Amino acid sequence: MDEIKLIEVKEDILSDNDEAARKLRDKLRRDRCFAVNLMSSPGAGKTSLLLKTIAALKEEFKIGIIEADIDSMVDAEKIRETGVTAVQLRTAGFCHLDAAMVKTGLEGLGSESFDLVFIENVGNLVCPAEFDTGAIKNAMILSVPEGDDKPLKYPLMFTRADVLLVNKIDMMELSDFDPAALKQRVQSLNPGMPTFEISAKTGRGIALWTDWIRRETKVFA
Repeated sequence: MDEIKLIEVKEDILSDNDEAARKLRDKLRRDRCFAVNLMSSPGAGKTSLLLKTIAALKEEFKIGIIEADIDSMVDAEKIRETGVTAVQLRTAGFCHLDAAMVKTGLEGLGSESFDLVFIENVGNLVCPAEFDTGAIKNAMILSVPEGDDKPLKYPLMFTRADVLLVNKIDMMELSDFDPAALKQRVQSLNPGMPTFEISAKTGRGIALWTDWIRRETKVFA
């Protein structure tokens, strides 16, 4: 009797995705479009951050937004109220975006028409870290109510991020969140990664984030 053939599906999928992501990044560079993949757990404040970011940068950049959800258009509708163009990706059960999905979103948006595109990934601290979306940079949000131990539980996410935003610092006094412990854990995983403490509710610290975007787009240009 023949042996059962074992096929490493995940490895093949990731390999194919990495190649698609590379090609997509090359296209973004040709289009002069700086794309940021924004990742976090559900409720950490991705959409709220985008609303503050749009308000701060819309006079300097032509901004487009790709929203991703398993099933909903709520966030895209909030973005549309700002006057910024947004497209919605409905993942129909997938807990992450991959390069092919983002390519579809960029085609719907028209990446060549935008200087700056934010990709709001599906809320999840596991799967999105495993799949390269083809974005130029990866940004991660960790909210204070989630706790300072998340780098211990989800190390890959913190390793893949280019910048960390600690959101909801207006709630710091109501929690036992330890910023020093978080910083130590993050730096052990990703030395030198910038970390900004922000509040998407009050606007505190948002300028640190938007200044980072300005610097990175200049390097990109």
